Amino acid sequence: MAARQAGSDDGRVAQKRRTRAAIVGATKQLLADGQQPSIDDIATAADVSRRTIYMYFPTLDQLLVDASSGLLSERTIEPVLDAGTMSTDPVRRVDEYAAALLAMAPEALPNARRILRLTVDTEQRPENERRGYRRIEWLGRVLEPLRDTLPEPDYERLRAALAALLGWEAMIVLQDSLGLDWDETERVLRWAAGALVAATVDEQTS
Repeated sequence: MAARQAGSDDGRVAQKRRTRAAIVGATKQLLADGQQPSIDDIATAADVSRRTIYMYFPTLDQLLVDASSGLLSERTIEPVLDAGTMSTDPVRRVDEYAAALLAMAPEALPNARRILRLTVDTEQRPENERRGYRRIEWLGRVLEPLRDTLPEPDYERLRAALAALLGWEAMIVLQDSLGLDWDETERVLRWAAGALVAATVDEQTS
């Protein structure tokens, strides 16, 4: 009896996972197709009821954030970081990282804009959830050659500055506020990142 009950519970949990995945998957596809879907659009695409969607996502914004984050996470520079071909020179290493990040930006930026718009109010995000965690992890790997050569405060300062500079927010500012195209946005960000790293390294040798 207990075994049958456990099997039934496991089946319900698995079904809930499949239903949630279907909802998120349908939303991702609608967003990828350039739509701004409503709950009704998503319900139709996922073949579920509106009530079912609200059982998993109390608001449409929460669902859109989840789906947009999923789309954004599908774009990655992991192959660049894991290839073992990055330069050991800190300035060139950061430039290679910046180039890889900017190469995927035109496709990824619409999802990043949506996430920023929907989560700019911290009260709308789950407690302790932070945006941009992948950015911090990537930068830690990129800056690894400097980890043992820079004093801890200098290392943390550099990582924080690069996190602010090499991110979607800076790209949006350059494009929306200054009207830069992608080529000029890339030139500015790569130049600024190189200057930051070079200045930090020079401080240790001067």
